[in-house]
Amino acid sequence: MAAQNTVSPPPADRVLVLTREFDAPRELVFKAWSAPEHLAHWFGPKNFTLPSCQMDFRVGGNYRLCMRSPDGKDYWVHGVYREILEPQRLSFTWERDGADDPHAGHTLVTITLESRGPRKTRLTLEQATFGTQEIRDGHAGGWGEAFARLGEYLEELGHERNET
Repeated sequence: MAAQNTVSPPPADRVLVLTREFDAPRELVFKAWSAPEHLAHWFGPKNFTLPSCQMDFRVGGNYRLCMRSPDGKDYWVHGVYREILEPQRLSFTWERDGADDPHAGHTLVTITLESRGPRKTRLTLEQATFGTQEIRDGHAGGWGEAFARLGEYLEELGHERNET
């Protein structure tokens, strides 16, 4: 009898799941993830900038970006796009540079976008698996601030679309 392979789910206490609803159509929310000129407006925690963002937005393509804190510290992140199913799903690896960085490590981020009527979108982010709960919680704070910025950016894009 052959041995069976089993895959255990990641420990729930080291998986991050965030849900946020935006006042924007799903296609527009997806677009905000798809190009450097969009990410530059919202990606990263509050008061961070994105001075460098390189993206090869296709399955198997790489990305590399730099988030700069208000005090000038750079945080480099890179990864590979694993799945792009426009406009409902996006999956990519997430790895912070720096072996001495306690947040360094390899996780998988999955973004799911669900239409909630013609002008609303529910975004669910799942990121797994973190080394510790503390690292997971730190990412939750950063993503939460980024999503607040994304909401503001989507509002700006919506106004631009309505003016044309």
